Amino acid sequence: MSPAGRRRVLIGGAVAVVAIVVAAVVLLSGGDPAPAASSHPEETTVSGVQASDPASAAKQYLRAFASGDADTASRLTDDPPGSAAVLRDAWSTLKPAGVRAELGPVGAATGPKATAAYTTTWTLAAGRVWSYDGTFDVVRSGSQWRVHWTPAVLEPKLEAGQRLVVATAAAEAPAVIDRDGKPILVTGPGGPHAAGGAAFPLLSSALTGQVHASASDSFAVERVDTSGRSLETLFGKTTGGFEALKSTLSVGVQSAAQSAVDSFGGKAVIVAIQPSNGGILAVAQNAGAGTGPSALSGLYAPGSTFKIATATAALEAGTATPDAALPCPLTARIGTRTLSNEDFDLGTVPMHRAFAKSCNTTFGTLASQLPADGLANAATQFGLNADFDIPGIATETGEVVPAQGADEQVEDGIGQGTVQVSPFGEALMAATVAAGRAVTPRLWTDPDRATKVSTRYSAPPAGVLASVRSMMREVVTGGTATGLARSGTVFGKTGTAQFGSGAEAHGWFTGYRGDLAFVVFLEGANDSGPAVTLGAKFLAGVK
Repeated sequence: MSPAGRRRVLIGGAVAVVAIVVAAVVLLSGGDPAPAASSHPEETTVSGVQASDPASAAKQYLRAFASGDADTASRLTDDPPGSAAVLRDAWSTLKPAGVRAELGPVGAATGPKATAAYTTTWTLAAGRVWSYDGTFDVVRSGSQWRVHWTPAVLEPKLEAGQRLVVATAAAEAPAVIDRDGKPILVTGPGGPHAAGGAAFPLLSSALTGQVHASASDSFAVERVDTSGRSLETLFGKTTGGFEALKSTLSVGVQSAAQSAVDSFGGKAVIVAIQPSNGGILAVAQNAGAGTGPSALSGLYAPGSTFKIATATAALEAGTATPDAALPCPLTARIGTRTLSNEDFDLGTVPMHRAFAKSCNTTFGTLASQLPADGLANAATQFGLNADFDIPGIATETGEVVPAQGADEQVEDGIGQGTVQVSPFGEALMAATVAAGRAVTPRLWTDPDRATKVSTRYSAPPAGVLASVRSMMREVVTGGTATGLARSGTVFGKTGTAQFGSGAEAHGWFTGYRGDLAFVVFLEGANDSGPAVTLGAKFLAGVK
């Protein structure tokens, strides 16, 4: 982009006096020693404007200039009004943390003129140090000597009508990009804001916060003309200075997820994770679900989606195999609890069939045969008790603890009781099944923003997971999620979870297709069927 095409932030620009006092050091060549910087800022201001020789005039001017005293510095020139305006503008625009002015050799006077060399060093924003050398003439005015003012006294390349500006950004540039390089946030003179076509409302503050926390090298001092057109970059750079932060998010997956939840009349959430690398792809919830953190940290009863953990615990304990014949009656009395299915009685069927049809009586019985910590241990193997510190966002996966009694264990086995999971945790559980190993969720690819694992987990054995995958596939091909049968090779589990008085229930579907694990959570939907339908709509939108 040409300099004329840049959009820049002009910091300051007013000509009001900026009363900034810094330590000024004027080092003299020739015989005179450098005057020591005073510990009292007010003592660095020149008390008078008498200069009976060229070196004295140059020294006093540089001292006053370096201390930000434009009034005194200007009176030591032969153009006080013109020099004062330029010096005030430079200080208010550059806003230095400090200025050092060093006097070099002062030539012998030739008639009414002598030449003085100088070095000016500006300490600017974020510790950026800009230093340059120059010369100016000192001329005799009566019995006194004055610095002959031209803009080049301030900076050697500065000419009449020109000024210095700080440019902190070129044209708007990507600040956060998705896994495919598509912009999510852009930054520029107006600060970071959403890129067109990229909507991540639940993650907006997280993404923006990381942009603000990322130091940018985009900073320059430029020489501009009266119209503000850049003539030259004197220090720093404005192009290529900001390196976009690369997230794991996917604009395409998020768009499909947001479109799906927005089409639902109730409260809807979709979270998607990439099993192969743990990348969070999408976090979407509709207006009905509000703007709170329910997708990432809200805890709810998971219902029959938790049968993934119950089946895993039974397989690991050796109390059942996928082909083991198990009873699935309409109702069953287990201890003091009576469980029932949703108007079906399968008789005696293989475990995998009971899983596909989501038989409560079968899995309540299996849960009752497990050790007290069996379900909690299985849930932990899917990350439901793990804890992660992901820069920018707060997450909860779940809370599954050993049952306090036999009845509670039966209820936990079908995802009721005390079992609590978040939509984020359900997506992590599906990702673990798909990956065959523990998955560390992450939002960023930058190692400096890597997820910190506070509580780790280990996935179930490979043989157990192979059986679980087979059963999750049957859920779609011939079980409770056949509405996804035309959505590709999908694996999953449905769930309906009562809450409150039991009159209402949440609807769930969690599963994966290829390298895309996801959950659909419908708060208060009373059935898992709409979650399956929304899952199909979501997958249809993923390219």
